[in-house]
Amino acid sequence: MKIARFVCGLLLVTTSVQALAWGQNGHRIVGQIANEHLTKKTQQALLPLLGGDLLAEVGTWADEMRSDPAEFWQKDSTRWHYINVAAPKDFDASHYHTPQTKEEVKDIYGGILRCIAALKDKNTPLAERQFYLRFLVHLVGDIHQPMHTGHAEDRGGNLIEVKFFGELTNLHSLWDTELLESQNLSFSEFAAFINTQDKQLIKTYLTSSPADWLKESMALSESIYQSAAPAATNTLPEFSYGYIHQQLPVAEERLLQAGIRLAGLLNSIFDPRAKPGTAALAVKP
Repeated sequence: MKIARFVCGLLLVTTSVQALAWGQNGHRIVGQIANEHLTKKTQQALLPLLGGDLLAEVGTWADEMRSDPAEFWQKDSTRWHYINVAAPKDFDASHYHTPQTKEEVKDIYGGILRCIAALKDKNTPLAERQFYLRFLVHLVGDIHQPMHTGHAEDRGGNLIEVKFFGELTNLHSLWDTELLESQNLSFSEFAAFINTQDKQLIKTYLTSSPADWLKESMALSESIYQSAAPAATNTLPEFSYGYIHQQLPVAEERLLQAGIRLAGLLNSIFDPRAKPGTAALAVKP
């Protein structure tokens, strides 16, 4: 697994970061925080599924596998990472059914439902359970990245050019990677800085469902779009320290929520009878 991940990482050098979510550090932060809130039973249940890796490592797997030439990774997997809805009010979770195969997944919400169902099904073969665990870790991070619920016409901000400290980039990449990288922290340092053991805050975060997480991101994406509106015709929005001061706390909260909620979701799957304690509570279905 580690050698395969290294090879995929090399291939990603030629892949635009615009296609990724939270960047490598962001997904690792989510996995690192989640690991700190798992029950012992959940940790044991994950061992054969992780194959010697850590949650912080497998969080980037679904992006790395895009270099695989198989049809699923080249044609089908992309739609797992995002959803485009005109407005939060237009999203209705009741209209969704849980996809029965990975080919039926049409967007990130359906992908999460599919992963949960497969992991809860004790008849799912080990190799498939490993697949769905790795994808679920990634998708919980993705669904908390606001621009993965952005507008279809601009590809979630990919087509909106902005400048960050004078360098040309786009709104999606700014949120995927550059906002976090501006702190010059390793993923473990970043996770340690924002992690929490506040049981009331954890409980607040977990009194929610994946549909709620999606709607939160949709609302945040609209605010982000507004922040990138050009001040004048034919000018690009320019961001620097002021933008970091304004938006980094939002990104930090989304990463923390993603980590806590991932742990709660995994606990609900693998240790549903766990009592609230130092580990995260179970996410409500």
